[in-house]
Amino acid sequence: MSVDPEDIEPTYRWPVPPAGGWTADDLDRLPNLPPHTELIDGSLVFASPQNLFHSRAVDFFNWQLQSLVPAGLEVVREFTIDIDRRNRPEPDVIVVDADVVDDPGLTRFPASSVRLAIEVVSPESIERDRETKPLKYARAKIPHFWRVENKDGRAVVYVFEREPATGTYTSTGIFHERLKVSVPFAIDLDLTEITPKRRRPE
Repeated sequence: MSVDPEDIEPTYRWPVPPAGGWTADDLDRLPNLPPHTELIDGSLVFASPQNLFHSRAVDFFNWQLQSLVPAGLEVVREFTIDIDRRNRPEPDVIVVDADVVDDPGLTRFPASSVRLAIEVVSPESIERDRETKPLKYARAKIPHFWRVENKDGRAVVYVFEREPATGTYTSTGIFHERLKVSVPFAIDLDLTEITPKRRRPE
């Protein structure tokens, strides 16, 4: 019995890591990687389908910060940053020095150019966003880090600032309905706008 080649499901060959793991440069060389692939500790991390809260939150911080960011800084969403040879994560939103965004062919920014990294937590990224990434961002001397979580359908933002003497992040506030900070620049956001307004019955 012959089998029609069109009836055979194509098989995907997962990339086999070299000894010592992948490097930051490999993300630009490996063919057919899924969008938003990250490199964490030499391992490829593939993004899972995102829920509606994640999508709304990323859009919110991207657009709101673009309207507030001062001259000399730029806001970019979902773009990888070089931390070291074995780590090239992709924060959901970053604020970077404007002078690094001049080249439209760039695929990553140096961590030294990042002023703020924002991670919106998904069910599959809880450990990475709460534990792994903050440690790496702090070691890379990124001065500000925000973690955004979904609590019963509402956004809660955990704000951290890097303490230069220890090289670790210190919590500077937990914000529920309104986020108001003075660093890395003056920011005042209504977090309830992330949740869609429900129409009242007529």
